[in-house]
Amino acid sequence: MKKIVSVLFFIGLVIVLSACNSGNAQEPGDYDVIDIVWYPNESGNDLKAARDAIGEAIADATGKEVKHHLTTDYAIAIETIANNNAGVAFMGAQGYIESKERNDAIEAIVVTSGASGTLDDAKYHSWLAVNVDEQDDYKVNGEFSLDTIEGKKFSFVSNSSTSGFVVPSNTIMGHFDDKDLTAEDLMEGGPFFSQVLFGGSHQGSAVNLLNGSADVAAFCDSCVDNYVELAEGEENEIGSVYRVKDDAEEPFNTVTGKEFALMSVTPVLNAPFAVNKEVLNEEDINKLIEAFTSDEIANNEQIFVPKDSDMSGLFSKTENERFLEVEDAWFNPIRELSK
Repeated sequence: MKKIVSVLFFIGLVIVLSACNSGNAQEPGDYDVIDIVWYPNESGNDLKAARDAIGEAIADATGKEVKHHLTTDYAIAIETIANNNAGVAFMGAQGYIESKERNDAIEAIVVTSGASGTLDDAKYHSWLAVNVDEQDDYKVNGEFSLDTIEGKKFSFVSNSSTSGFVVPSNTIMGHFDDKDLTAEDLMEGGPFFSQVLFGGSHQGSAVNLLNGSADVAAFCDSCVDNYVELAEGEENEIGSVYRVKDDAEEPFNTVTGKEFALMSVTPVLNAPFAVNKEVLNEEDINKLIEAFTSDEIANNEQIFVPKDSDMSGLFSKTENERFLEVEDAWFNPIRELSK
């Protein structure tokens, strides 16, 4: 009799726990709020208006309330959507790939086009930069050379960052192919660099360079565009010099007026907006794709900020930039770099 009672108690406990778990789980379609999670790069106060504009567009399209999850760590943002705690995320290609590996329900829906309005030039740029006063230390015969970075203090963004780690680390490993370097070798001081820092965001990595914590830093053009201005040369060209604006907001407010030179520039596939199909239903996902790819959003100056505007934004409008629908396979070149 005691065994029977114990078995019945156990079965009852399982049923109760199962009921509790199912009550916490969010079935697709059974929600009034859509959560969107943002990387640290896009979580700053200066980008609140841009985030809110995206949120309003999502709310208008779906009729649902929108809440913003701001983060200070790439891993938190990736885990938030992979663990069904957000329905939408704006993330780099590498972060998207990592989240999809954790949960196959994660799906990229749109990316920003290039100036042409197509995917042909849907790219931004990964930079390796040095302080302008020290740029000659990184040249061989008058030209910038990666040969000069060994033994230096180096700053990446995060090991989940596409343009702040995956692309630059592959560039470095390819250049020093005779050393048989691995990505792990570049993540800590000793094997190649004297010291390795992680900025936690592209802005943080750039500040690591400008405040003297790092000799060389990896970060991308689009993430620092609101804080810097071209001082010499052409945009996204090796040897060009950028200057931190006098009125730059945090974290650049501590390094205003500082200048850096580009020693390496590499094009990178644009970052996607991704959805979690276990959280959002198909109807709302289709509404999001329709809204994102609409002329209304393409012409929304809070979302696609005119290049000559003083507003801080997520995306720039130089010619025909807009959101375009994208398939998972488009990110395969980044997958190849991660192998």
